[in-house]
Amino acid sequence: MPSPPAPLPPELGRTFHYGEARARGASPRRLRAGDLAAPHRGVRVRVAEVGREPDDTDRASRIGHAVRRRAEAYDVVRHPDAFFVGRTALALYALPLERLPGEQLSGDLLLSGGAALDVGVFAPQRAPRARGVRGVQVRPALATLRSVGGFPVTSPASTWALLAGELDATGLTRLGDALVRIPRDERGRLLPDHRLATMEQLRAAADVPRRRGRPALYAALAQIRVGSASPLETNWRLAADAEGMPEFALDVEIRDARGALLGIADAAHHGYRVAVEIEGDHHRTDRAQWSRDIEKHAAYVAAGWEPVRLTAAHIRSGRATILLGDALRRRGWIG
Repeated sequence: MPSPPAPLPPELGRTFHYGEARARGASPRRLRAGDLAAPHRGVRVRVAEVGREPDDTDRASRIGHAVRRRAEAYDVVRHPDAFFVGRTALALYALPLERLPGEQLSGDLLLSGGAALDVGVFAPQRAPRARGVRGVQVRPALATLRSVGGFPVTSPASTWALLAGELDATGLTRLGDALVRIPRDERGRLLPDHRLATMEQLRAAADVPRRRGRPALYAALAQIRVGSASPLETNWRLAADAEGMPEFALDVEIRDARGALLGIADAAHHGYRVAVEIEGDHHRTDRAQWSRDIEKHAAYVAAGWEPVRLTAAHIRSGRATILLGDALRRRGWIG
């Protein structure tokens, strides 16, 4: 049986520089051992401390978690003037990653090498070139920076606009919806100070002179709405719009005649009294959530609303618009 690797110098953290480890007495052989990963030249990471997401998290969360861990590793050798941009920035903001044409995303980005990190510098500096890094040179007028978890990152609006060279108008709309969404706390209260960007900030970013992909950005701006909680909800909304259905308000508080809050619907049309709920899988697997949903929807009906419950399968197959159209027609819509 092979003997376990020798202990590393105690001063080294989870992620460390190869040169620092050598200076503290670790041998080259020790730094090639299987308990260490080398995601970037000159960087070592303790494999046992990578910190994967729990198995019950969704795939997008696992990928985002892996990208953040890889950014942490690259930060050991990052030039002080370099910053994270593109979809690496999205991961650091905990936003959903848009898949590029022909791309296969892996949740094990840290250990397998996976997709390259997007790392930018402002012109006239030269874009970084390194294993596992896609260097980007950015004109200073095209982006502003902020700190996220200690990392320098392009601002949410800048990140959105810079991705116009890679995403189409629909992808930019999904991302824009996520940026302008106003989150709620555990009691359902809106937290406007916690949203990542405003419509005005997105438009200002699109309007910067010589902005690449401006037509796609403007097309997305015409479709972005405040209140969509997920890319799935955006897909539903865009499909309903394409079918000529009446526009629904998003993230709507449903109240009874006395003003008591019955629930917060993903979308609602007050004229036809139709409320839409986009059901993630946790609505099915979480018994407490399932019971709350039953009570909530019963209260909607008692208050004169017709709830329409849609799943990812409904939206992806196109059946969501059929179910919604049936409900609207029952309520007097003649479309």
